[in-house]
Amino acid sequence: MAERTQPVNPWPGTGAAALVAALILGTLVTIGLRAETGGQFGPADWSALRFTLTQAVLSAVLSAVLAVPVARALARRRFPGRRVLIALMGAPFILPVIVAILGLLQVFGRAGWISDALGVFGLPPIRIYGLHGVVLAHVFFNLPLATRLVLQGWQEIPAERFRLAAQLGCDGMAMFRLIEWPMLRRILPGVLAVVFAICLTSFAVALTLGGGPRATTIELAIYQAFTYDFDLGRAALLSGLQLVLTVAAAMAALRFSRGDGLGAGLDRAIRRWDGGIPVADTLWIAAAAIFLLLPLASVVISGFAGFFDMPVLVFRAALTSILVAAASTAVLLLLALPMATAIATGRYGIIELCGILGLAASPLVIGTGLFILIRPVVNPAALALPVTAVVNAVMALPFALRILVPAAQDNVARYGRLALSLDMNNRTFFSRILLARMRPQIGFAAGLSAALSMGDLGVIALFADPQIATLPLQIYRLMGAYQMQAAAGGALLLLILSMGAFWILDRGGRRHAET
Repeated sequence: MAERTQPVNPWPGTGAAALVAALILGTLVTIGLRAETGGQFGPADWSALRFTLTQAVLSAVLSAVLAVPVARALARRRFPGRRVLIALMGAPFILPVIVAILGLLQVFGRAGWISDALGVFGLPPIRIYGLHGVVLAHVFFNLPLATRLVLQGWQEIPAERFRLAAQLGCDGMAMFRLIEWPMLRRILPGVLAVVFAICLTSFAVALTLGGGPRATTIELAIYQAFTYDFDLGRAALLSGLQLVLTVAAAMAALRFSRGDGLGAGLDRAIRRWDGGIPVADTLWIAAAAIFLLLPLASVVISGFAGFFDMPVLVFRAALTSILVAAASTAVLLLLALPMATAIATGRYGIIELCGILGLAASPLVIGTGLFILIRPVVNPAALALPVTAVVNAVMALPFALRILVPAAQDNVARYGRLALSLDMNNRTFFSRILLARMRPQIGFAAGLSAALSMGDLGVIALFADPQIATLPLQIYRLMGAYQMQAAAGGALLLLILSMGAFWILDRGGRRHAET
């Protein structure tokens, strides 16, 4: 008993982190070893690096800055349909990228709804292609994630702090400075790093909205190196650059997000006495809802017409996507939970760095590396679905850790000494304390993983044969065959499945908890 200083065993988390690092770095090394010549940076690569950093910084800052007033308004206001609105606001992040881009084009494009409205007043249409279009799409995708992460920080502030501040007569500015700002200072660096890393690996957004070679991201340059030149050396070099940039962002987030926890409370429902300005909160919520939900509405409207004309292959692909998403979510939890508990001990920051590698690595690079490794042993198509589930889990791991780690740290700090004094073993503390008290965070992470996996189109495109398809891949095949009505119906089905998986798991974790 005297030798044990932590209530959790860090070794399962260390093993999970080692597996993740081996998968990501091992596939990158495999591609590098198969390269015939070493990669070299050219002028186009430097241009891609500059554009990638510019759009990633702008997208991260805008998403985080806009998320603060939106999350604060949602934290202070209670109104009918609030839970539904929060769930719907998360839809853009879990949408398949190409489906969401189609929705953005229908609303903000040159022939979109807003451009048509501007034409009534004699104004020119919106030009969505270029840097501003890429940033617009990234804010659309990442504002919901940033809002949920910041809102979770607000909900973790003990209700007793707000009660005490109200009794002391603190006004809105004093309450923000004394209670809310310390939480934001702890949460925002991680939010900025996550969004920045997501935008570093942007592919489909730059491909469809970039508008030319000047708007090429590193991920798009990797794709071009694979498909057009099959230059594995250059692709490996660019992938290594992605890893360096994302690890640097992760280290900055870990450095600046350190600080004291939010303190313990009695788990009472949070009640706010600082009413603020109701009109301002209403405007922030309404503006965010309109910006995020209009493209979703366009997807629903265009997809409804073809929903009943879909071939049987679409429903078969939907079942495949459900199975892949379920397996991916299970793998994610097996990796993320032990890693989060190990990080919570405060001694294993390297584990968090291994976890965030999933943001840096290109799914295309991991898929190609696994293809090279598997092909001499077995037909890669036979393992298409298991490999897709594993890679999807690794891609979702950084988001899960950002959700799980703060809650694990708070619970270990709050109950760790008590568990040690009671001589509680590691397994009992993990199952009875951590899992029980982290149910909302586990449900949120599982729902996010399932939705992202449901809509992913990456590794499956490299491995699948004509007889195997997930729903996103089947939608792309329908679009390639010019069956646009059926593709729109499939997109609507995919939206329903992704949102349904997210809502069921997130709501299941938050049952009997304040949301």
